[in-house]
Amino acid sequence: MPVRVAVVGATGYIGSTCAAILDRHPAVELVQVVARSEAGRPLQAVYPPSPVTLPLRERLDPDGLDAVVAALPHGVAALAARSWLDAGLVVLDCSADFRLRDPAAYRHWYGRDHPDPGLLGEAVYGLPELAGPELRTARLVALPGCFPTAAILAAAPALRAGLTLPEALVDAKSAVSGAGRSPTAGTHFAEVDGGVQAYAVTGHRHLPEIEQELTRVAGLEVGAAFVPHLVPAVRGLLATVYLRLHRGASAAQVAAVYADAYRGEPFVRWSERPPSTKWASGTNRCFVHATVQGPWLVALGAIDNLWKGAASQAVQALNLRFGLDPTLGLEQTALWP
Repeated sequence: MPVRVAVVGATGYIGSTCAAILDRHPAVELVQVVARSEAGRPLQAVYPPSPVTLPLRERLDPDGLDAVVAALPHGVAALAARSWLDAGLVVLDCSADFRLRDPAAYRHWYGRDHPDPGLLGEAVYGLPELAGPELRTARLVALPGCFPTAAILAAAPALRAGLTLPEALVDAKSAVSGAGRSPTAGTHFAEVDGGVQAYAVTGHRHLPEIEQELTRVAGLEVGAAFVPHLVPAVRGLLATVYLRLHRGASAAQVAAVYADAYRGEPFVRWSERPPSTKWASGTNRCFVHATVQGPWLVALGAIDNLWKGAASQAVQALNLRFGLDPTLGLEQTALWP
């Protein structure tokens, strides 16, 4: 029997991408697509390139479903998650609602109390390459943010191997689609084209997520500084992570650790040269590279922010959760050039 799935928030960039992937997934039946603002219209009418002809629904009907992918603004999925779980659904949330384990951290970074803090301890952080067996039995999966996906995959091998001090400096560039579909002055074409801009320099909401997960990987507390930048491109994200090497750690050790780190992982590829975001465009791949610059280890992670940074990573986690081959529905190759 196919896994019966609904996508809520199906008219946003992440939701529509996820629906398109699931629509052609050989072991999934996409049963419902939900978006209140466009209810009654086929998704294909809203997004003509989409293969999904299902009519958009105003609300989710959990009857007969196995799982729901929530691609909703922060704070919304947390209001509905418990009712979906009580109905027996596996919930995969693309927002930040369940990524942080500490309710106080959520309050600090999102400016309000968590709507359902009792679920934070149950949520599994769903970065498939590092989630471990917990993901295979999870009821509630908190899918990583796009910046943390690239930064954590880039830094994790060095920290796990004890090659560096437990401190990370993360410099990351993301395309405009990472800001979502709703237009703002900061994402207007005339404001963005031809320039590169840093933002959230005093602290971005993905910082505690990066620190939390790198701490888990390293086995000791990791501190980080993180500055994101907006670049004039539609898709793509490149994270450059600077880690201070322990005295005596060599370039040969770094190369060996990274070449071996993701062996057997279908979607993380070690590159012997610095990657381009274009290599990952329209795919679930992350390209990782690391080198030594004096006392520093410099690690890079390149992804498509809408795919591995969100929608296709949700499908990869769904595959693992339901005991499917992790590559099912995700065999795309990047368009080149």
